[in-house]
Amino acid sequence: MQQLFLNNNCFFSDILCIGRNISNLSYRREIVMKITKSEFGTTKNGSTINLFHLENTSGAYVEIIDFGCRLTKIVVPDRNGNPVDVCLGFSTADHYADDDASLGAVVGRVANRIKDGHFSLNGKEYQLAINNGTNHLHGGIIGYGSKIWESKIKDDKLIFTMNSADGEEGYPGNLTLTVTYGWSEDNELSILYEASTDADTLLNVTSHGYFNLNGEGSSEVLSHELFIDADQITELDDSQAPTGRFLPVEGTPFDFRSMHTIGKLMDSDYEQYHKFGTYDHNFVINGTGFREAAVLQSKESGIRMTCFTDQPGMQLYVANQPIEVTGKNDTQYACHTSVCLETQHFPDAINHDNFPSIVLTPDEPFRSKTLYHFSTF
Repeated sequence: MQQLFLNNNCFFSDILCIGRNISNLSYRREIVMKITKSEFGTTKNGSTINLFHLENTSGAYVEIIDFGCRLTKIVVPDRNGNPVDVCLGFSTADHYADDDASLGAVVGRVANRIKDGHFSLNGKEYQLAINNGTNHLHGGIIGYGSKIWESKIKDDKLIFTMNSADGEEGYPGNLTLTVTYGWSEDNELSILYEASTDADTLLNVTSHGYFNLNGEGSSEVLSHELFIDADQITELDDSQAPTGRFLPVEGTPFDFRSMHTIGKLMDSDYEQYHKFGTYDHNFVINGTGFREAAVLQSKESGIRMTCFTDQPGMQLYVANQPIEVTGKNDTQYACHTSVCLETQHFPDAINHDNFPSIVLTPDEPFRSKTLYHFSTF
């Protein structure tokens, strides 16, 4: 996958211009990419929330706020060239403050579930907040999605940093997490995660974007077609925490190795699907290194989203309950109107020795990249 990075940079105020000279035998022109900053609103304690607008020369753009490092808009062309916002979100700061679904947020320290909120590290027992049934979810009561991140614009990238103190939400170690967003001329959204700690701790972060390729607030996503390059999922117990077992997808509703609609097998009585009534499972992505993990597409809009990652897993979540907070344009987001593709290590990995480790140590900083490429077909 070729990525487009622009050179010969110039920076001024809150606007970033990146110029690249392109020449052939007959002409020479300059491409300009812009990142602009504006005020989005304030938190309930009066802190300013900033919005960043990343736009390429075709007019496709992404918007991100520093509250929760959240994706708020992804506007790309459909097959007819019409702009479509494919990312669910909210119109006001108050709505983001009231959100309990992590719309567009970077979640951590540990994304998804830790069973009973309990783990042992270096012989010491830790008890975290229980905020999802009997389990700990997405980093706790006040996760990374509910904080204002430090931000800066550098070259053609938007960089957010979060400093998480030792003991915050019950986790050990002072952690520094940096998330770098990029937006290319080829409509590629890149997300680079980097982290370091001064003591052993846990880390499993992801971007919790909710997508509808027909446009946020439109029809159900059950007619979207999906491919996932995974032969296995991690089995869930009744509390939705992993058991430690791997289940083959062959012959089950979790087999997306041949692309089909999300809703095709949703009436299945297969136990892992039936008892939860939706997809909210970790898929074990085949292969290693930076690779294609999934493809989501809509025949209605002609928009295709291809997900690349170096992570071992991806959580497929099809929202099976309405989002209570009113969305953009006064939209009520109903059941099955969005899908999440959350690249990650496996949930509850700290409690399963057969899962890839999520222990972060001072001598081994964390670095991981995920990329979503938007195209048409």
